[in-house]
Amino acid sequence: MIDKATIDKIMDAANIVDVVSEFVSLKKAGVNYKGLCPFHDEKTPSFMVSPAKGYCHCFSCGKGGNVVGFIMEHEQMTYVEALRWLARKYHIEIHERELSDEEKREESERESLFIVNEWALKYFQHNLRNNVEGLAIGMQYFRSRGFRDDTIEKFKLGYALPERDALAKAALAKGFKEQFLIDTGLCYKKEDGQLQDRYAGRVIFPVQTVTGRVVAFGGRILNNDKKLAKYVNSPESLIYHKSNELYGIFLAKQAITKKDRCYLVEGYIDVTSMHQSGVENVVASSGTSLTTGQIRLIHRFTSNITVLYDGDAAGIHASIRGIDMLLGEGMNVKVLLLPDGDDPDSFAQKHTAQEFQDYIEEHQTDFIEFKTQLLLNGVTDPIKKSEAINSIIKSVSMIKDQIIRATYITDCSHRLGVNEATLINTMNKFIRGEMEEQQKEQRREAAKQPQQQQPLSHATPMQQASKVEYMLMQMVVRHGQEILYKDIETDDGQVVDLSVSQYISYDLSSDNLRFHNELFNRMLEEAVAHNDDEGFNAENYFTHHPDVNISTMATDMIIDHFQLSKSLQVRKDEDTLKNQVVHLILDFRMDYVEQHLKELQKEISLAVDDTEKLMKLMAEYKDTQEIRNAIAKELGNDIVI
Repeated sequence: MIDKATIDKIMDAANIVDVVSEFVSLKKAGVNYKGLCPFHDEKTPSFMVSPAKGYCHCFSCGKGGNVVGFIMEHEQMTYVEALRWLARKYHIEIHERELSDEEKREESERESLFIVNEWALKYFQHNLRNNVEGLAIGMQYFRSRGFRDDTIEKFKLGYALPERDALAKAALAKGFKEQFLIDTGLCYKKEDGQLQDRYAGRVIFPVQTVTGRVVAFGGRILNNDKKLAKYVNSPESLIYHKSNELYGIFLAKQAITKKDRCYLVEGYIDVTSMHQSGVENVVASSGTSLTTGQIRLIHRFTSNITVLYDGDAAGIHASIRGIDMLLGEGMNVKVLLLPDGDDPDSFAQKHTAQEFQDYIEEHQTDFIEFKTQLLLNGVTDPIKKSEAINSIIKSVSMIKDQIIRATYITDCSHRLGVNEATLINTMNKFIRGEMEEQQKEQRREAAKQPQQQQPLSHATPMQQASKVEYMLMQMVVRHGQEILYKDIETDDGQVVDLSVSQYISYDLSSDNLRFHNELFNRMLEEAVAHNDDEGFNAENYFTHHPDVNISTMATDMIIDHFQLSKSLQVRKDEDTLKNQVVHLILDFRMDYVEQHLKELQKEISLAVDDTEKLMKLMAEYKDTQEIRNAIAKELGNDIVI
């Protein structure tokens, strides 16, 4: 953890014009500086940097922030990573807590593995460019694939000599420990104890992390020996976890952010060819099926992904699970089938970047249309058709956003010719089944903790809270972290953004209002408390909450018991979400006021013999009626329930 004094020192030293100038060409514009925004494509500069305020802002796309925020956004780093980046730039020593002996040993070993991989990278590159066999075999292969010199340099491609111990000998001669060669996966030991190169005779594709460090290698065979694997990839190690890495992410991250879309392909060659053709927002999950860790890495840069397939039926069917995983992680998924006989590599070789992008735009389809064509085309058997429809609805059930789910259900009803209510019931069964599995896992974990709080006797939410109160809490669970109001000035002059949970809490507390359900009050308090945590997502937080009462409540809220009015289900955008929250708060206040009027009526009926008390109650009753009428006027005719 970086101490406060060091953070202050970094912030004092960092010059925002100096930092932004490393990535953007800036020109003086009065007291400020102006340049083309690095976060989206534009021809007219709209990105302003204020040295006086230490702040940058794009007046077109709205992105910006202070010097740390700029580095976090541009380089897709965490807060701590951005601080370290700035500390290196300004030669500031970072003071963090003392590591234990075990942590020091592991950190030293990790760094040693990185050093070995960096040496191996240069070794492979040298072989490709300077060795006779490297030029004749390795370079010839890359030339046959149409790769230019700048592409080979950009991806740091290399070649491993065919001798089975060439790298091992060279590394040991340099003084590297044998164990580090084994731990990185560059070498392995035979049964007789002899050290062997893993990639001998193969062309090399280095795998870089999102920050550019080499953690692994992929080697492709150059002959047609069917006894040997076409590709050999680094094994898992202290520095390489294949489920969390994507080939090409380091080179693609800025293009993904700028285009707000990622193309997902199968292998190294596909990524390299597409980059060379000018399509740079592309990555591959080489050596592994798509994983949750890889999806979350993509999600750091964009919510939009297009999966490219080469038309091979077996491969497409095997990849359906990956689409469901993408949907489950909140990605907006498109699918593109390339023409028969083409894969991303061959298609990129034949077309310019603009032609490739135009083809994608014209031919990519949403996952529903894709699965419908794939599973139902030509199917007449009722059982098989039913299985296909179930598979499609299961995919829809993976979508986290309930309004997007509802839109897809309506679309599926029209496409498939099945009643919408039937599809909703089917979808809710899938959702409930998934949630029940999560709860079982939570209970298994809870059983391991003897002090874990046991669930209360389950009264339904509606026994403890009104329908409006329940729906308002649904907003907190489903959208709690989403920004509702931007640039709000506080009483002390600060400018802040208010999320859904913060706004609801602020609005209710301004009149000392609380939920009747104490569990709701606790959940709202936790949502506000964790709102500024990095990566906080209210739905994930509450459905995985260690308190079974809260996780059960949140799970129940995710399944649509109450439908919002049709006028509020048209689309999901900032205004629609704001309207929903404001309407629900007004309804909550209306419920509160009407309940208070009923209580006043009872008191009035009991105070007929006390003139003074009766007059006070009547005056309060009149004031409360006026409040109710004002709320009703704000609600108009468009009431949620």
